[in-house]
Amino acid sequence: MRAVSFLPARYEAPTPAAFQPANDSYCNVMVGGIATACLSRDALARMMLQDCESTRADIQRQPKLVFASNGHAIALAAKDPCFRATLEQADIIHADGQAAVFASRMTDTPIPERSATTDFIHDASRIAAQHGLRFFLLGATEETNAQAARTLRARYPGLQIVGRRHGYFSCDDEEGICDEINLTQPDVIWVGLSVPREYEFSVRNKARLRAGWLVTCGGCYNFIIGASKRAPYWMQAAGLEWLFRLIQEPKRLFWRYALTNPLAIFLLLTRTNSLQTAQ
Repeated sequence: MRAVSFLPARYEAPTPAAFQPANDSYCNVMVGGIATACLSRDALARMMLQDCESTRADIQRQPKLVFASNGHAIALAAKDPCFRATLEQADIIHADGQAAVFASRMTDTPIPERSATTDFIHDASRIAAQHGLRFFLLGATEETNAQAARTLRARYPGLQIVGRRHGYFSCDDEEGICDEINLTQPDVIWVGLSVPREYEFSVRNKARLRAGWLVTCGGCYNFIIGASKRAPYWMQAAGLEWLFRLIQEPKRLFWRYALTNPLAIFLLLTRTNSLQTAQ
């Protein structure tokens, strides 16, 4: 892990002008060096509906990139300039981690609540079923992807999942995959390819894809089908879901959390402040 002194200048003295407005109905707060939307889960879902309906009326409009901020992303953005540049291409960055919500309370513009993607995909499915929005699910294994689609359809009657595809492909396949996705005419494309690949895929293919939203969703398909378990609510509320996951998968996650958590905590404490620019 690189020394903290490597942090780029914008993390030392972030400037609001560097972040372009994504919407006129909310503000951003700088959390751990990342401009994060001050939105509740309900507001985020309603914004999805609004943006998708607007895109249907303008077929030339490119999808909005909707990325998630958590401790892993915050630490990676500080250590890796390429990832930071990719992350900053987002139109909306929402607070996937409870720690970001806690840190925002040190500012004048606190984030109202956590919008974990594993929860938000259900909020989004509910409103999509009510208003006829169409989903495309990209990522995970073929079996997990197919089961996630079946589970969402069963849980939210009327939800239109117009296409899906597993996440095992190379960059050379992406143009054809984008053509395949566009043929289904989705409103929301869920991209579950793990970090940082899902962010890179979204930025690389934004101009190719036709949809209202392009949303990164990590491993949420595994949670939808029950293959991965959520932490008890009290651990989620206390910002300890990472600890629950570590207990579940110590071999895979020990070094990830050992290397990223200390830096993420440092950034949350020292690179969090209000942004006055309205979005």
